[in-house]
Amino acid sequence: MQSTELAQDMLGRRIDRPVPLRERVYEAMQELIISGSLAPGQHLVESELAETLGVSRQPVREALQLLNSDGWVDLRPGYGAFVHAPTDQEVDQLLAVRSVLEGESARLAAQQADADGVARLRELCDEGEAAIAADDIDRIVAANAELHRYVTQLSDNKVLLDFVTQVDRRVRWYYTPIARQRGTDSWREHRRLIDAISNGDSELASRIMREHTDRTRQSYLKEREDAPTTQEQAPPARRRRRTAPRD
Repeated sequence: MQSTELAQDMLGRRIDRPVPLRERVYEAMQELIISGSLAPGQHLVESELAETLGVSRQPVREALQLLNSDGWVDLRPGYGAFVHAPTDQEVDQLLAVRSVLEGESARLAAQQADADGVARLRELCDEGEAAIAADDIDRIVAANAELHRYVTQLSDNKVLLDFVTQVDRRVRWYYTPIARQRGTDSWREHRRLIDAISNGDSELASRIMREHTDRTRQSYLKEREDAPTTQEQAPPARRRRRTAPRD
C-alpha cells in the first residue's frame, strides 16, 4: 500500500481521545459561574469544589489555572482563587461589541433566511415566552442565547458565527442577573426582529437588533448601579509560617 493510500486509510481509523478531566471540570465550573451558583467575588476552595464535582483536587487546580487565563477566575497569591467580578467597563465593552456583531448578523439573516429558518426563530421565541410565564430563569437564558445564536447562523457567515460564539458564554453570564428584569420586553423585541427578518428588511432587522442589545446593555449597567453597595468578600488571612524556636 502506498503512503498516500495508507494516510487516507488511517484517517478513518484515528482513535478518539477522551476529553481531559481538567477540561470537563473547567466547563462545569464555567457553567456554575454563568448560572450564578458561584457568585462574583466568591472564594473557591479546591477541596470543596473537588468534593462537589466528584473529582480529585488536581484537575480542579488545573481547571482554575485555565479559568484564570480566560478571565473567569482571579488567582491571588497567598489567598487563593476567587470568581472574577467583572467591572462596568468590561461589561460595557463586551456588550457594545456584541451589538455591532449581532446587528450585522440580523442584517444578513434578513437577506438569507428561508421560511424554515423564520419558523424556527418563532419556535424559539415561543419557548422563551413560555419560560417567562413559568419564571424559569435558566430556560429564559438558554432560549435567549439559542435565538441569538440562530440569527447569526441564518446569516450564513461562518466568521461572524465564530466571533459571536466566542462572546456567547460571557453574554449569558451578564444576561442571567437581568433576565427577569428584561422580561416580556425582551421577547416583544425578538418578535419585531423576527418579523423584520421574515419580511427581508435587512436595515430594519439590523436596527432592531442593535437597539435590542443596547437595551440589554443599559439594563445591566442600571442593575449594577442600583444594586446595594456591598463590601467585597475579604480574602482569608494568610497563614503564618512556623519558625523554629531560637536556641
